[in-house]
Amino acid sequence: MERLQKVIANCGVTSRRKAEELIVMGKVFVNGEKVTELGYKVSDSDVIMVDGVVLEKTNKEYYLLNKPRGYICAVSDDLGRKVVTDLIDTETRIYPVGRLDYDTTGLIILTNDGEFANKLMHPSFKVMKTYVAKIDGILKGEDIYKLKKGILIDGTKCVVDKIKVKKIDKEKNTSIVVIGISVGINHVVKRLFKAIGYEVLKLKRESIGFFDLGNLQSGEYRMLDDKEVKKVLAINNGK
Repeated sequence: MERLQKVIANCGVTSRRKAEELIVMGKVFVNGEKVTELGYKVSDSDVIMVDGVVLEKTNKEYYLLNKPRGYICAVSDDLGRKVVTDLIDTETRIYPVGRLDYDTTGLIILTNDGEFANKLMHPSFKVMKTYVAKIDGILKGEDIYKLKKGILIDGTKCVVDKIKVKKIDKEKNTSIVVIGISVGINHVVKRLFKAIGYEVLKLKRESIGFFDLGNLQSGEYRMLDDKEVKKVLAINNGK
């Protein structure tokens, strides 16, 4: 027996948190009965319907993509923009874990496994994401201190896990900075630098936890192996 929201997430319908919202909203039925209790447990034989659609169990798939510029992290787009799922050759309904902005490049993971996605996204698991940012201006020591001390964004104190100035170009007045952070807030890197007076000109995500881009070129992807998947599923809160 497993919790209903976990089963929904594992079927690739949506994240566990979104599944919980759907349950509370009364959009989930088990064996024809509406269920609004988050602790409700189901078995393999139960028929689950979410928002009018019966769940079908699918094989779980996991991909690591080097996202190019000009793609959005979604499964579809009303404006007709290119989406990251267009780059993955699969018939399975997968979705990106977290997001990168339209103009941000680098590592993104896609899957249809809700539990796996939750381990990488939820703040309680403290999975660090590392970025390389090109900013306008020469990053000062006092500003590095501010980032290490923490900056308030949307009521959350954002403290960088690591920060290092990789390169300075005094002639062009720019800095290349490596920054690692485990806080899950939209546009967090851009907003952190903006808070201390810098604009991010380019941004690339190089790693998520123990995952990195390796030799993948822009637009290329690879499937995760069983060992990597099990390592993510074994992550505990704050470890």
